[in-house]
Amino acid sequence: MKVKRSRGERIFSVCNYIILSVIVVVCFYPVWYVGVASFSDSNLLSQHTGVLFKSLGFSLDAYKRVFANPMISRGYMNTLFILTVGVVLDIFMTSLGAYFLSRKRVMFKKPIMMFIMFTMFFSGGMIPFYLNLQKLHLTNTLWGLILPFMINTYNLVILRTSFESIPESLIEAAQIDGAGHLTILMQIVLPLSKAILAVMVLYYGVSIWNSWFWASAIIRNREMYPLQVILREILMQNDVTSMATGVGASDQESVAMTIKYATIMVATIPILFVYPFLQKYFAKGTMVGAVKE
Repeated sequence: MKVKRSRGERIFSVCNYIILSVIVVVCFYPVWYVGVASFSDSNLLSQHTGVLFKSLGFSLDAYKRVFANPMISRGYMNTLFILTVGVVLDIFMTSLGAYFLSRKRVMFKKPIMMFIMFTMFFSGGMIPFYLNLQKLHLTNTLWGLILPFMINTYNLVILRTSFESIPESLIEAAQIDGAGHLTILMQIVLPLSKAILAVMVLYYGVSIWNSWFWASAIIRNREMYPLQVILREILMQNDVTSMATGVGASDQESVAMTIKYATIMVATIPILFVYPFLQKYFAKGTMVGAVKE
């Protein structure tokens, strides 16, 4: 039976749709602008002002110059290494911590949890953290961008809450059969937590892909720069001279503009493609364990 909505509810729905549509347009248009501008003719784009809904002409010259830059390909390889190794270690270490904190009979569980939560709001500071990396010989190495960031407190709390929602009877049955904690974690807890693990992969993956600050702070060798540091150099320092070679001085500024847009798209598209595959797990994964019976 279809429930008839009141006039107030219909007005609210219309207003809600209008507001959400405006928000979608405001959020989507910058991405669209950068995308169509990257395929535009550089000379036509430099003469254009105002909004842009379609490419001005069509040219792949900016993308050719971007992919011809060895630093872009090298930055991609460094980022993929940090992303692959980092996500695997992050998920593994966070799962270990979350499983430990999700068990009921753990000595000093609450003080340990309070100590961990304290680090979520307070830290030793940027300079002590850098000095620690220096003493551990993690500066100017890609491992310095992986090992110190293996556990995020917020993600740990979410994963612990999810693990707590798993019926204790399954854990006890496995223990009766002689299973140890590592076996229980790998063969029972993690297979039952695929949704939340997909969310953790998304959280850690996006964080690693977008991170640039500590890479710019501890990496001195340009050959080890991740993609986002190279992108920052191009956008903030206007460093496109290596990709604008063979262009006249009068056209270099317009070519530099399309190169910047193409570089943004090259650095953004891969992570955008990941969202549709993990989106179906997002709401389910983050809400697991939120409601207790």
